[in-house]
Amino acid sequence: MHDDDDTSVRAGRVHDEGRSETELERLDRNWASLIQELRVVQTGVQFLIGALLLLPFQAEFASISQQMRTLYLVTVCAAFGATVFLVAPVAWHRILFRRHRLGNVVAAAHRCAMAGVALLGVALVGALILVVDVVAGTTAAVVAGVVTAVLFVLTWLIAPWRWRAGSRPHP
Repeated sequence: MHDDDDTSVRAGRVHDEGRSETELERLDRNWASLIQELRVVQTGVQFLIGALLLLPFQAEFASISQQMRTLYLVTVCAAFGATVFLVAPVAWHRILFRRHRLGNVVAAAHRCAMAGVALLGVALVGALILVVDVVAGTTAAVVAGVVTAVLFVLTWLIAPWRWRAGSRPHP
């Protein structure tokens, strides 16, 4: 998805990445791109939630520490929060359908997708820590969690933000 500051308007057409399209065409393209991205990430979130919901019903769950139970609850809440934010754009679109609010929907959907992906990162780190704690112990779990959190921050935030800062809007 492209920000409004990456475009220029000439004679009613938006010029973005060498494209010449109307504002509505750009919004339609951005909406389609965003929805495809949400389809991809939502499948993973649904799988994660399914796996997490099974954990408390396993016999071994009774033996985990109170800290791991707290982490489990944080992880489940983050996964559900991710689902709320990643599905919200569909609800926005349905409610505002044919109300000439696509610009608002695309902007809000972008913010929801960012929040959903952030919560997904939290849930994935939490799930990894839970698994590694059971398999290899607390120290290994903390190391795995920190390494994974750093990896997420580097690949999901720092790298794209650096590329963004180094790029200029097309004339």
